[in-house]
Amino acid sequence: MPIASMTGFARTEGSTDGASWAWELRSVNGRGLELRFRLPGGLDGLEQRLRETAGQKLKRGNVTANLTIRRDEQQRVSVDQAALDQALQLALALAARIPGSSPPRAETLLALPGVMRAASAAEGEEPQKTQAAAQSVLTDAVTAGFNQALDALVTARLAEGARLATILVAQIEEVSILCARAGVEAADQPALQRARMLESVQALMRDVGALPEERIAQEVAILAARSDVREELDRLAAHLEAASALVAEGANIGRRFDFLVQEFNREANTLCSKSASVPLTATGLRLKATIEQLREQVQNIE
Repeated sequence: MPIASMTGFARTEGSTDGASWAWELRSVNGRGLELRFRLPGGLDGLEQRLRETAGQKLKRGNVTANLTIRRDEQQRVSVDQAALDQALQLALALAARIPGSSPPRAETLLALPGVMRAASAAEGEEPQKTQAAAQSVLTDAVTAGFNQALDALVTARLAEGARLATILVAQIEEVSILCARAGVEAADQPALQRARMLESVQALMRDVGALPEERIAQEVAILAARSDVREELDRLAAHLEAASALVAEGANIGRRFDFLVQEFNREANTLCSKSASVPLTATGLRLKATIEQLREQVQNIE
């Protein structure tokens, strides 16, 4: 499986009879997987199920899932049949008493107070049953919408991960080049350090008197061995192989890669502290800077 980033965004939206909804999922870096849901009242019971679904597809990152719902407030009306019959009888009786008058018009009767009334439920249905059915349809719709948004978020994180992989490969190559350069520059470091130490010891001997040559040679050898950076370069080479293997592995490598970069940094620090030449020190500093750039990218990996 390819590398996935912890950064991503996804949005899905839709509508049901009487309501429209929209999901927005945002993901940023995190040490583990932290999910935050913002759900409208009445849908809080969905959170546990949605958490389980998200946990199956995401392993790390701070993820915020925001659901917004807008309900249509179009009010339905119906005719109060009893009020209409009463109004019609009165209108007909009045028209009969006035010679030549026109019969009552329908729109006039419907406009009379009390004839039209608000309808809270469809004809022949109980309000509670209607509301329960509408809520069930809405719940199913927003659950399906969340699954779509989650899939889109996974896709976005994988796309960002592909870009990260390209950067990681380039940075690992840069570290490899700098390590090779450091190996060339450090080849004569033990001899250079030994010569410097001998020069310092000889200057000291002129001030304090003669010292046993064996003791001098022993101390110089110890100091020269301490300045040898071959072990650090060997460990850096091993770390480079491990880093390349992690990039090839791809899935869920963030924590391990983060630890590996710490080891990179530790060896680079030791190399700089042992350096006895300006060129090696300069290369060591560039190596540390590149490793820091690598660390910043690794922080984004799932």
